[in-house]
Amino acid sequence: MSALARTLCLVASLQLGALQALAAPAPAGYSAAGLYNLANSYARAGKPGMAVLNYERARLISPNDPDVEANLQFVRSSAHLPAETQSNFDRVAGAASPVLLAWIGIAGLIMLGGCVLAGRSSARHRRLRHTGILLGVCMMGATVCNGIALWPKLHAGVVIAGATPVRVSPVPMGDALFTLAEGETVKLAAEYEGFTLIRTRSGRSGWVSKANVAPIVP
Repeated sequence: MSALARTLCLVASLQLGALQALAAPAPAGYSAAGLYNLANSYARAGKPGMAVLNYERARLISPNDPDVEANLQFVRSSAHLPAETQSNFDRVAGAASPVLLAWIGIAGLIMLGGCVLAGRSSARHRRLRHTGILLGVCMMGATVCNGIALWPKLHAGVVIAGATPVRVSPVPMGDALFTLAEGETVKLAAEYEGFTLIRTRSGRSGWVSKANVAPIVP
């Protein structure tokens, strides 16, 4: 077996393992509809942080749901939080369900591997083989683009407590640099002894208690 064939077989086995993880049963209530209803409950209870968190999680599962998007923007506006902006690439690449695109990427990998391993063939079959290779590459490319668009969400969190102090060091008595509003979205950079190093959209950074911020991807 050639080195390329061995590489394709290895990648295929890793992708199938990832697919099994994606297909594992989700926790009870962890669905776009369940998270949306939970977010609505938090919004009515005056908890914008938990509302934004669950709307964001619902949007990851169902990125094209207009109700999720509308309610998320309404809660952000009501809490006087800055509106979220997305590039054209992020809007297009992140418009499909990550689970669906995972299946598409694995199907593309299998198609590409099968066409590469097919070897020599007649002129007619060669055209089909080249078409299969091109289609497989396009399917995998769609999955990669979706992953690139979703990558920032894997390292993002939402402030779930009001007036959260951001400290200069990961200790309770550390000097407070500034405070974060409840519902604000931040980047999660590191963890240490019950504290999380965060970075705001404006580039400011510091340490906050882990109890005051929750990752968008649990």
